[in-house]
Amino acid sequence: MNATWQSHLGANGAKFSDNSVKFNDDERQDVTLAAQGTVLVPLVHLGAIRATGEDASVFLHNLFSNDVKKLGPNEAQLTSFNTAKGRMLASIILWREAGDYLLTLSADIHAATLKKLSMFVLRSKVRLMDDSGDSVLIGLAGPQAGAALEAAGLHIPGAPRATASGLATVVRLDGARFLVSAPISEAVGLWDGAAPAGTAAWSWLDICQGLPTVTLPVQEEFVAQMLNFDLIGGVSFNKGCYPGQEIVARTHYLGKLKKRMFRVHTDATELPATGTDVYSPEFGEQSAGKVVIAAPAPEGGFDALVVLQTSSAESTEVHLGTPDGAP
Repeated sequence: MNATWQSHLGANGAKFSDNSVKFNDDERQDVTLAAQGTVLVPLVHLGAIRATGEDASVFLHNLFSNDVKKLGPNEAQLTSFNTAKGRMLASIILWREAGDYLLTLSADIHAATLKKLSMFVLRSKVRLMDDSGDSVLIGLAGPQAGAALEAAGLHIPGAPRATASGLATVVRLDGARFLVSAPISEAVGLWDGAAPAGTAAWSWLDICQGLPTVTLPVQEEFVAQMLNFDLIGGVSFNKGCYPGQEIVARTHYLGKLKKRMFRVHTDATELPATGTDVYSPEFGEQSAGKVVIAAPAPEGGFDALVVLQTSSAESTEVHLGTPDGAP
């Protein structure tokens, strides 16, 4: 994280821990702010990679699950980087910024993913750089998010997964939620536009929208369809080859998908950790799925995205952690 930005956040009450930030000792308060109004969230749980050079488009197109060549200058897309066996190494939000491409992904896999992508460069005229030191990522969400952007002199994209450039780049994720990539000077200018909230608030908003993030505990656990990437615009089935394409395509055209991602609620006493197994009676002591992301729910308990056997999802009994764990 940029030291100047971290210092600014700390001076405004932020507390940091393991690629996360909070502004209240009880993270549920941060989530409640997001549920009730407009919030500004420092997206310290995400990292950024910049791809530049005349071959950047082709290079990324040949590695990712979505059609990078069709990505317009004012568009963003959801995509994935997979193993040869079709298992997801990273979920990525990708957009164009002038002649470059910006990728955002989980901070805990950022450095390793940059290194792995760099291994494919070879003679391609492309350069991959860690962009986290030169810019910061901010989330704005809520009914007054657009007004906060305008007050900071930033443009508002008109549609989901559209972008607008200017003093900073604004990516519209959904109806009233925006991702901003900004220089430090512009990031500070956004501060007065909304109530600050922590990482848990953004995670809860992701859960509400069914938008998963692949983090280290669940790397190589899922093919794209298990995380519903085929349903939320993260896969192109017409673009040609990329690592894992054969498995993803076979699952789409020939296979019967046994697992999907579902939004769930539990009244467990502790936040379910990413990667925690879930169980159902029909599978006994064998795991029926895993937690992808979880966050405190505003009114108690926890909301989560869980990849689960579809047959188990149709039953009335699914348990967290153990076969007789919290329902």
